Amino acid sequence: MAPDAAAGVLGPEALSALSTVCELTPPPVLDDFTTDRARAALADAEILVTGWGCPPLDAAVLESAPRLRAVVHTAGSVRGHITEACWERGIEVSSAAAANALPVAEYTVAMILLSGKRALERARDYRASRRREEWLPTAPEVGNYRRTVGILSASLIGRRVIELLRPYDLPVLLHDPYVDDEEAAALGVRAVGLGELFTASDTVSVHTPLLPATRGLVSRELLLSMRQDAVLINTSRGAVVDQDALTEVVRADRIRAVLDVTEPEELPADHPLWECENALITPHLAGSQGNELRRLADLAVGEIARWAAGEGFAHPVRRERLAFLA
Repeated sequence: MAPDAAAGVLGPEALSALSTVCELTPPPVLDDFTTDRARAALADAEILVTGWGCPPLDAAVLESAPRLRAVVHTAGSVRGHITEACWERGIEVSSAAAANALPVAEYTVAMILLSGKRALERARDYRASRRREEWLPTAPEVGNYRRTVGILSASLIGRRVIELLRPYDLPVLLHDPYVDDEEAAALGVRAVGLGELFTASDTVSVHTPLLPATRGLVSRELLLSMRQDAVLINTSRGAVVDQDALTEVVRADRIRAVLDVTEPEELPADHPLWECENALITPHLAGSQGNELRRLADLAVGEIARWAAGEGFAHPVRRERLAFLA
């Protein structure tokens, strides 16, 4: 992994915990598999602990790693470094995607509830007026009682959001072409078509991975079909949404938006979304940060302990499922 990823995820406590379940190659961390030191380390390695910035594990790298049997990834997606050569070798792969899903789901639920109460806008108005508004005349559309939430994709994060929403009086709709009515009922949601998700929801939260089939999935037509003052939350990838169309409908005050991701990832300084009071833009902070990074390391320690005991990974990545994962 990249040195800064190692510094963030594998601090002294994490390295100490790892050393109790495996024999660690001494630091520094590898971020280049072509060096003499890397080849020497790979020659003995049975497990690689990887993270953000890991170079591809292609056939040439694997030739230097004859004993390699497993990869434990301390982040979510493995697309950047797990190659066909890994699957052909039969290398087992684990990912911390489930651990990274939790803070994203927590952020999403927080934004669903805050946007339902219009907390950020009302706090802004309160700061400007310095006078408390009368609470009884509050508009009936404000609040979180029976406000319909639409979840786009039953991904790891989407499922965790559904789970966290269960204590609230919020009907939840789900669109995922791979989830049937029976599975949706087991999740406690109602399965709907893509169009109905957008027309029937007060808040739509996007959790679909960015794949060729999902690029621009949230189209102009869908955005224009949303209820007046509905909220679009995107913690997935900016390119899943038609951003030009989103900018238009937000600027026209048709809907509100909570965007932890945009396209491009960092909007130009003169982009009109920055000036929209009904758009909250955060700097891709929903995923694991700060002390949440330790959760990723803890998962890796647990996975190595299970693997060494012959129990297999609790969070395996399956080759046949890779096409549907972020």
